[in-house]
Amino acid sequence: MNDYTLDLYDYHLPPSSIAQKPLPQRDQARLLVDMGSQSPPKHLKVADLPDILRQEDVVVLNDARVLKARLRLQKQTGGKVEVLALQPLSGDMPNEVVSMPIEIWEALVRPSRRVPLGATLFSAQGTPLLLVGEDLGEGRRKVWPVGEMAMADLLEEFGEVPLPPYITTTLSDSERYQTVFADQPTAVAAPTAGLHLTPELLLKLKSKGITIHSLNLAVGLGTFRPITTPNIADHPIHEEHYQIPEHTWQSCLEAKAAGNRVVAVGTTVVRALEAAALSESSATNPLRNSTDLYIFPGFQFRMVDALLTNFHLPRSTLLLLLAAFMGGRWRQLYELALKDGYRFLSFGDAMFCTRQHQP
Repeated sequence: MNDYTLDLYDYHLPPSSIAQKPLPQRDQARLLVDMGSQSPPKHLKVADLPDILRQEDVVVLNDARVLKARLRLQKQTGGKVEVLALQPLSGDMPNEVVSMPIEIWEALVRPSRRVPLGATLFSAQGTPLLLVGEDLGEGRRKVWPVGEMAMADLLEEFGEVPLPPYITTTLSDSERYQTVFADQPTAVAAPTAGLHLTPELLLKLKSKGITIHSLNLAVGLGTFRPITTPNIADHPIHEEHYQIPEHTWQSCLEAKAAGNRVVAVGTTVVRALEAAALSESSATNPLRNSTDLYIFPGFQFRMVDALLTNFHLPRSTLLLLLAAFMGGRWRQLYELALKDGYRFLSFGDAMFCTRQHQP
Protein backbone atom coordinates (compact mmCIF):
# COMPACT_ATOMS: atom_id res chain seq x y z
CA MET A 1 0.00 0.00 0.00
CA ASN A 2 1.12 3.55 -0.71
CA ASP A 3 0.18 6.60 1.34
CA TYR A 4 -2.73 7.31 -1.02
CA THR A 5 -4.61 4.11 -0.17
CA LEU A 6 -7.83 4.89 1.69
CA ASP A 7 -7.62 1.73 3.82
CA LEU A 8 -4.62 3.24 5.61
CA TYR A 9 -6.92 5.82 7.16
CA ASP A 10 -9.46 3.43 8.56
CA TYR A 11 -9.93 2.36 12.17
CA HIS A 12 -12.65 0.70 14.22
CA LEU A 13 -14.89 3.26 15.92
CA PRO A 14 -17.36 1.54 18.28
CA PRO A 15 -20.75 3.29 18.48
CA SER A 16 -20.26 3.48 22.25
CA SER A 17 -17.29 5.84 21.70
CA ILE A 18 -19.39 8.40 19.79
CA ALA A 19 -20.48 11.18 22.14
CA GLN A 20 -24.23 11.76 21.93
CA LYS A 21 -24.45 14.78 24.24
CA PRO A 22 -22.10 17.62 25.16
CA LEU A 23 -20.64 17.76 28.65
CA PRO A 24 -22.34 20.13 31.11
CA GLN A 25 -19.19 22.29 31.17
CA ARG A 26 -17.59 22.88 27.77
CA ASP A 27 -13.96 23.16 28.88
CA GLN A 28 -14.07 19.99 30.99
CA ALA A 29 -13.70 17.88 27.86
CA ARG A 30 -10.61 15.70 27.98
CA LEU A 31 -7.59 16.79 25.95
CA LEU A 32 -5.00 14.37 24.59
CA VAL A 33 -1.80 16.40 24.12
CA ASP A 34 0.90 15.28 21.69
CA MET A 35 4.05 17.37 21.26
CA GLY A 36 5.80 14.90 18.99
CA SER A 37 7.70 11.63 19.29
CA GLN A 38 10.24 13.04 21.76
CA SER A 39 7.73 13.19 24.63
CA PRO A 40 4.88 10.90 25.69
CA PRO A 41 1.26 12.02 25.23
CA LYS A 42 -0.39 13.80 28.16
CA HIS A 43 -3.97 13.41 29.40
CA LEU A 44 -5.31 16.85 30.34
CA LYS A 45 -8.50 18.87 29.95
CA VAL A 46 -9.33 21.69 27.55
CA ALA A 47 -9.37 23.97 30.60
CA ASP A 48 -5.59 23.37 30.81
CA LEU A 49 -4.94 25.15 27.48
CA PRO A 50 -3.37 28.21 29.17
CA ASP A 51 -0.66 25.89 30.51
CA ILE A 52 -0.02 24.37 27.08
CA LEU A 53 0.05 27.44 24.87
CA ARG A 54 2.93 29.91 24.74
CA GLN A 55 2.68 33.63 25.33
CA GLU A 56 3.82 34.31 21.76
CA ASP A 57 1.22 32.02 20.15
CA VAL A 58 -1.41 33.40 17.80
CA VAL A 59 -4.66 31.46 18.20
CA VAL A 60 -7.19 31.56 15.35
CA LEU A 61 -10.88 30.65 15.73
CA ASN A 62 -13.65 30.07 13.20
CA ASP A 63 -16.56 32.33 14.18
CA ALA A 64 -19.05 30.70 11.80
CA ARG A 65 -22.51 30.31 13.29
CA VAL A 66 -24.58 27.30 12.25
CA LEU A 67 -27.63 28.22 10.22
CA LYS A 68 -31.03 26.74 10.94
CA ALA A 69 -30.42 25.06 7.64
CA ARG A 70 -32.65 21.98 7.89
CA LEU A 71 -36.21 22.37 6.62
CA ARG A 72 -38.78 19.60 7.02
CA LEU A 73 -41.23 20.32 4.20
CA GLN A 74 -43.78 18.60 2.04
CA LYS A 75 -44.98 18.57 -1.54
CA GLN A 76 -48.48 19.62 -2.50
CA THR A 77 -49.38 15.92 -2.48
CA GLY A 78 -48.28 15.66 1.16
CA GLY A 79 -45.09 13.72 0.42
CA LYS A 80 -42.33 14.53 2.91
CA VAL A 81 -39.20 16.34 1.65
CA GLU A 82 -36.16 17.33 3.69
CA VAL A 83 -34.08 20.30 2.52
CA LEU A 84 -30.64 21.15 3.84
CA ALA A 85 -29.71 24.65 2.65
CA LEU A 86 -25.98 24.67 1.89
CA GLN A 87 -24.95 28.03 0.47
CA PRO A 88 -26.16 30.92 -1.70
CA LEU A 89 -25.39 30.78 -5.41
CA SER A 90 -24.84 33.68 -7.80
CA GLY A 91 -26.88 34.28 -10.92
CA ASP A 92 -30.54 34.23 -11.87
CA MET A 93 -32.78 31.32 -12.73
CA PRO A 94 -33.76 30.83 -16.39
CA ASN A 95 -36.69 32.93 -17.64
CA GLU A 96 -38.79 29.86 -18.31
CA VAL A 97 -38.78 29.14 -14.55
CA VAL A 98 -39.04 32.65 -13.10
CA SER A 99 -39.18 36.12 -14.61
CA MET A 100 -37.26 38.18 -12.03
CA PRO A 101 -33.91 38.07 -10.22
CA ILE A 102 -34.12 35.90 -7.10
CA GLU A 103 -32.04 34.61 -4.24
CA ILE A 104 -30.82 31.17 -5.30
CA TRP A 105 -29.36 28.61 -2.91
CA GLU A 106 -27.71 25.25 -3.31
CA ALA A 107 -29.43 22.65 -1.14
CA LEU A 108 -29.54 18.94 -0.51
CA VAL A 109 -33.06 17.74 -1.27
CA ARG A 110 -34.24 14.31 -0.14
CA PRO A 111 -35.63 12.46 -1.96
CA SER A 112 -34.44 14.62 -4.87
CA ARG A 113 -35.57 12.29 -7.65
CA ARG A 114 -39.19 12.62 -6.52
CA VAL A 115 -39.22 16.41 -6.60
CA PRO A 116 -39.80 17.71 -10.16
CA LEU A 117 -38.31 20.91 -11.55
CA GLY A 118 -40.39 23.91 -10.47
CA ALA A 119 -42.11 22.08 -7.61
CA THR A 120 -43.32 24.11 -4.63
CA LEU A 121 -42.50 22.88 -1.14
CA PHE A 122 -44.72 23.75 1.83
CA SER A 123 -44.39 23.94 5.59
CA ALA A 124 -46.32 21.46 7.74
CA GLN A 125 -48.98 24.17 8.13
CA GLY A 126 -49.34 24.53 4.36
CA THR A 127 -47.35 27.74 3.87
CA PRO A 128 -45.56 27.73 0.48
CA LEU A 129 -41.86 28.28 1.19
CA LEU A 130 -39.51 27.06 -1.55
CA LEU A 131 -39.41 26.43 -5.26
CA VAL A 132 -37.08 23.71 -6.50
CA GLY A 133 -34.88 24.18 -9.56
CA GLU A 134 -32.38 22.19 -11.54
CA ASP A 135 -30.42 19.15 -10.40
CA LEU A 136 -26.79 19.89 -9.43
CA GLY A 137 -25.85 16.26 -8.85
CA GLU A 138 -25.40 14.15 -5.69
CA GLY A 139 -28.84 15.10 -4.43
CA ARG A 140 -28.13 18.84 -4.67
CA ARG A 141 -30.71 21.18 -6.22
CA LYS A 142 -31.15 24.88 -6.79
CA VAL A 143 -33.87 26.29 -4.53
CA TRP A 144 -35.28 29.75 -3.93
CA PRO A 145 -37.91 31.30 -1.64
CA VAL A 146 -41.50 31.73 -2.65
CA GLY A 147 -42.58 35.36 -2.44
CA GLU A 148 -40.50 38.14 -0.94
CA MET A 149 -39.12 36.48 2.21
CA ALA A 150 -35.30 36.41 2.29
CA MET A 151 -33.76 32.97 2.64
CA ALA A 152 -32.09 33.89 5.93
CA ASP A 153 -35.46 34.90 7.41
CA LEU A 154 -37.12 31.79 6.04
CA LEU A 155 -34.50 29.54 7.65
CA GLU A 156 -34.72 31.40 10.96
CA GLU A 157 -38.50 31.04 11.11
CA PHE A 158 -39.01 27.54 9.71
CA GLY A 159 -35.64 25.80 9.96
CA GLU A 160 -33.75 23.90 12.63
CA VAL A 161 -30.06 23.50 13.40
CA PRO A 162 -28.88 20.34 11.63
CA LEU A 163 -27.00 17.85 13.78
CA PRO A 164 -24.66 15.24 12.25
CA PRO A 165 -26.37 11.92 11.42
CA TYR A 166 -24.28 10.02 13.99
CA ILE A 167 -25.93 12.04 16.79
CA THR A 168 -29.15 10.17 17.41
CA THR A 169 -30.35 11.88 20.61
CA THR A 170 -32.28 15.14 20.82
CA LEU A 171 -30.32 18.22 21.84
CA SER A 172 -32.31 20.16 24.44
CA ASP A 173 -30.36 23.39 23.88
CA SER A 174 -29.36 24.06 20.26
CA GLU A 175 -26.84 26.67 21.47
CA ARG A 176 -24.64 23.80 22.62
CA TYR A 177 -24.01 23.12 18.92
CA GLN A 178 -22.77 26.72 18.56
CA THR A 179 -19.45 28.07 19.79
CA VAL A 180 -19.59 30.87 22.39
CA PHE A 181 -17.93 33.15 19.83
CA ALA A 182 -20.21 32.22 16.91
CA ASP A 183 -21.02 35.35 14.94
CA GLN A 184 -21.66 35.13 11.21
CA PRO A 185 -24.42 32.63 10.26
CA THR A 186 -22.71 30.93 7.33
CA ALA A 187 -22.25 27.24 8.22
CA VAL A 188 -24.34 24.07 8.02
CA ALA A 189 -22.19 22.38 10.69
CA ALA A 190 -20.33 23.65 13.72
CA PRO A 191 -16.55 24.12 13.81
CA THR A 192 -16.58 21.58 16.60
CA ALA A 193 -13.12 22.11 18.12
CA GLY A 194 -14.35 25.54 19.20
CA LEU A 195 -17.30 24.04 21.09
CA HIS A 196 -14.93 23.35 24.01
CA LEU A 197 -13.99 26.98 24.61
CA THR A 198 -15.70 29.23 27.16
CA PRO A 199 -15.59 33.01 27.66
CA GLU A 200 -13.65 32.45 30.88
CA LEU A 201 -11.07 30.26 29.16
CA LEU A 202 -10.60 32.79 26.37
CA LEU A 203 -10.05 35.50 28.99
CA LYS A 204 -7.41 33.35 30.70
CA LEU A 205 -5.59 32.91 27.40
CA LYS A 206 -5.67 36.64 26.72
CA SER A 207 -4.47 37.44 30.25
CA LYS A 208 -1.45 35.26 29.58
CA GLY A 209 -0.64 37.47 26.59
CA ILE A 210 -1.81 35.03 23.93
CA THR A 211 -3.23 36.73 20.85
CA ILE A 212 -6.65 35.49 19.71
CA HIS A 213 -8.11 36.25 16.30
CA SER A 214 -10.97 34.90 14.22
CA LEU A 215 -11.88 34.13 10.63
CA ASN A 216 -14.96 32.69 8.98
CA LEU A 217 -15.11 29.53 6.94
CA ALA A 218 -18.63 28.47 5.96
CA VAL A 219 -18.48 24.82 6.92
CA GLY A 220 -20.36 23.02 4.19
CA LEU A 221 -20.72 19.81 2.25
CA GLY A 222 -17.06 19.59 1.28
CA THR A 223 -16.00 19.00 4.86
CA PHE A 224 -18.27 15.99 5.38
CA ARG A 225 -18.63 14.20 2.07
CA PRO A 226 -17.37 10.64 2.62
CA ILE A 227 -14.42 9.44 0.58
CA THR A 228 -15.55 6.74 -1.83
CA THR A 229 -12.46 6.38 -4.04
CA PRO A 230 -9.85 3.72 -3.15
CA ASN A 231 -7.13 6.27 -3.99
CA ILE A 232 -7.58 9.28 -1.72
CA ALA A 233 -6.11 11.62 -4.33
CA ASP A 234 -9.10 10.92 -6.62
CA HIS A 235 -11.68 12.23 -4.15
CA PRO A 236 -13.49 15.39 -5.36
CA ILE A 237 -14.18 18.07 -2.77
CA HIS A 238 -16.70 20.91 -2.87
CA GLU A 239 -15.81 24.55 -2.42
CA GLU A 240 -16.34 26.41 0.85
CA HIS A 241 -16.28 30.19 1.25
CA TYR A 242 -13.96 31.87 3.72
CA GLN A 243 -13.17 35.39 4.92
CA ILE A 244 -10.03 36.30 6.86
CA PRO A 245 -9.87 39.78 8.41
CA GLU A 246 -6.73 41.71 7.51
CA HIS A 247 -5.67 42.00 11.16
CA THR A 248 -5.97 38.21 11.61
CA TRP A 249 -3.81 37.59 8.57
CA GLN A 250 -1.20 40.17 9.51
CA SER A 251 -0.92 38.75 13.03
CA CYS A 252 -0.31 35.29 11.57
CA LEU A 253 2.33 36.62 9.17
CA GLU A 254 4.09 38.45 12.01
CA ALA A 255 4.08 35.31 14.14
CA LYS A 256 5.63 33.27 11.33
CA ALA A 257 8.27 35.94 10.68
CA ALA A 258 9.21 35.96 14.38
CA GLY A 259 9.43 32.17 14.58
CA ASN A 260 6.30 31.89 16.72
CA ARG A 261 3.38 29.51 16.37
CA VAL A 262 0.05 29.91 14.62
CA VAL A 263 -2.43 27.70 16.50
CA ALA A 264 -5.60 26.68 14.67
CA VAL A 265 -8.74 25.84 16.62
CA GLY A 266 -10.19 23.24 14.28
CA THR A 267 -9.52 21.82 10.84
CA THR A 268 -11.69 24.52 9.21
CA VAL A 269 -9.23 27.18 10.39
CA VAL A 270 -6.37 25.13 8.94
CA ARG A 271 -8.16 24.93 5.61
CA ALA A 272 -8.83 28.68 5.45
CA LEU A 273 -5.33 29.77 6.46
CA GLU A 274 -3.56 27.30 4.19
CA ALA A 275 -5.86 28.20 1.28
CA ALA A 276 -5.02 31.88 1.76
CA ALA A 277 -1.31 31.10 1.94
CA LEU A 278 -1.52 29.14 -1.31
CA SER A 279 -3.40 31.89 -3.14
CA GLU A 280 -1.25 34.83 -1.98
CA SER A 281 0.56 34.98 -5.29
CA SER A 282 -2.58 34.62 -7.42
CA ALA A 283 -4.79 37.33 -8.85
CA THR A 284 -7.66 36.49 -6.49
CA ASN A 285 -8.09 38.06 -3.06
CA PRO A 286 -6.46 35.51 -0.72
CA LEU A 287 -8.42 36.76 2.30
CA ARG A 288 -11.94 36.57 0.83
CA ASN A 289 -12.40 33.65 -1.46
CA SER A 290 -13.78 30.15 -1.88
CA THR A 291 -11.60 27.09 -1.73
CA ASP A 292 -11.69 23.45 -2.76
CA LEU A 293 -8.37 22.85 -1.01
CA TYR A 294 -8.06 19.18 -0.14
CA ILE A 295 -5.38 18.45 2.45
CA PHE A 296 -4.09 14.89 2.64
CA PRO A 297 -0.68 13.31 3.41
CA GLY A 298 2.05 14.94 1.38
CA PHE A 299 0.61 18.44 1.73
CA GLN A 300 3.17 21.13 2.61
CA PHE A 301 1.83 23.39 5.35
CA ARG A 302 2.77 27.04 5.15
CA MET A 303 0.93 28.68 8.03
CA VAL A 304 -0.37 26.45 10.85
CA ASP A 305 2.01 25.05 13.47
CA ALA A 306 -0.32 23.56 16.11
CA LEU A 307 -3.88 22.30 16.10
CA LEU A 308 -6.71 21.83 18.58
CA THR A 309 -9.16 19.37 17.07
CA ASN A 310 -11.78 16.76 17.89
CA PHE A 311 -11.48 13.07 17.04
CA HIS A 312 -12.70 12.39 13.51
CA LEU A 313 -14.53 9.68 11.59
CA PRO A 314 -12.48 6.96 9.92
CA ARG A 315 -11.90 7.32 6.18
CA SER A 316 -12.82 11.03 6.28
CA THR A 317 -11.18 14.13 4.79
CA LEU A 318 -10.81 15.52 8.32
CA LEU A 319 -8.79 12.49 9.41
CA LEU A 320 -6.65 12.82 6.28
CA LEU A 321 -5.91 16.45 7.18
CA LEU A 322 -4.82 15.34 10.64
CA ALA A 323 -2.61 12.61 9.15
CA ALA A 324 -1.02 15.17 6.83
CA PHE A 325 -0.44 17.49 9.78
CA MET A 326 1.06 15.13 12.34
CA GLY A 327 2.10 12.08 10.32
CA GLY A 328 1.52 8.44 11.22
CA ARG A 329 1.35 9.11 14.95
CA TRP A 330 -2.36 9.81 14.56
CA ARG A 331 -3.06 6.07 14.63
CA GLN A 332 -1.24 5.42 17.92
CA LEU A 333 -2.98 8.41 19.50
CA TYR A 334 -6.41 7.33 18.30
CA GLU A 335 -5.78 3.81 19.62
CA LEU A 336 -4.74 5.30 22.96
CA ALA A 337 -7.81 7.55 23.03
CA LEU A 338 -10.18 4.65 22.31
CA LYS A 339 -8.52 2.43 24.91
CA ASP A 340 -8.67 5.21 27.52
CA GLY A 341 -12.34 6.01 26.96
CA TYR A 342 -12.11 9.33 25.13
CA ARG A 343 -15.37 10.51 23.55
CA PHE A 344 -15.27 10.90 19.74
CA LEU A 345 -16.75 13.23 17.10
CA SER A 346 -18.71 16.49 17.42
CA PHE A 347 -19.66 16.38 21.12
CA GLY A 348 -16.59 14.42 22.11
CA ASP A 349 -13.20 15.18 23.58
CA ALA A 350 -10.26 16.86 21.85
CA MET A 351 -6.59 16.57 21.07
CA PHE A 352 -3.80 19.12 20.74
CA CYS A 353 -0.93 18.33 18.40
CA THR A 354 1.99 20.06 16.74
CA ARG A 355 2.88 19.82 13.09
CA GLN A 356 5.39 17.18 12.06
CA HIS A 357 8.70 18.33 10.64
CA GLN A 358 8.55 18.83 6.89
CA PRO A 359 11.59 18.65 4.62
